Amino acid sequence: MKKFTCLGLSMVLALGLLAGCGGNDASTSEPAGSTPDASAPAGSSATELSGSVATDGSTSMESVIGVLGEQFMADHPDVSVTYNPTGSGAGIEAVSNGSCDIGLASRALKDEEKEGGLTETVVALDGIAVIVNGENSVTDLSLEQIASIYTGEVTDWSEFGSESGAIAVIGRESGSGTRDGFESITGTEDACVLAQELNSTGAVIEAVRTTPGAIGYASLSAVEGQEGITVLTVGGVAPSEETVLDGTYQIQRPFVFATRTDEALSDAAQAFFDWATSEEANSLIEGAGAVPVAGTDAASN
Repeated sequence: MKKFTCLGLSMVLALGLLAGCGGNDASTSEPAGSTPDASAPAGSSATELSGSVATDGSTSMESVIGVLGEQFMADHPDVSVTYNPTGSGAGIEAVSNGSCDIGLASRALKDEEKEGGLTETVVALDGIAVIVNGENSVTDLSLEQIASIYTGEVTDWSEFGSESGAIAVIGRESGSGTRDGFESITGTEDACVLAQELNSTGAVIEAVRTTPGAIGYASLSAVEGQEGITVLTVGGVAPSEETVLDGTYQIQRPFVFATRTDEALSDAAQAFFDWATSEEANSLIEGAGAVPVAGTDAASN
């Protein structure tokens, strides 16, 4: 189901002009070399933009990039914003090699990626929710208990006060920003013992929903309102906008726009970038289930 959702969203975002990954056909009514007025409302006629903006990467950022892209295209009908849900690692590679304008990563960029010519801009914060099958009576685990499950040290739910039953450990594929964030925070890098290794947020949620004894992790923005699963508290703290922003919820990560450091974006891509990372977009990001950071200290690199 998630695959079709992502494909559908990509098609919706592609309506308008035929997308060109590099946005090389972008034009504007402003003089050549000028920067569009990002402080004007997104729907303002002050800048008559046209062209394309190609984004590629994190599946966890689907809801966020979806609402941002749709609103920007509504305000600028001659601009096409596309989204290719390939995962954080692939998105970083795509922006590095110039096959997209903005790479989407649900993790901070690594030092070697920055040294390789990329700049990160934090767009939002997101809690990584730990979820179990809805029939499980467990509602809270500590960070240490979660780590013991994912490393295979504990394999039965009876260890945590639930009915006896094997734990089905579900995680993301290598290169996933969600996996990278989860493992770095729980201290389980290169040590996870997984029953299933899945390549999208939606696939993890569905597997947990349909597998008795399952545990998994997914973006907070993706699990809200989902039936058939239980979102655990971690050390007694529930994931929410407030607990992510104040840092009391421990398992969280940034949503990042990755751009090429030494190469300017097209006018259309720069206008989208400036607007999406401004306070004007905060309500849309919040509505998509993430925690906006524009206007806060978390927005700085």
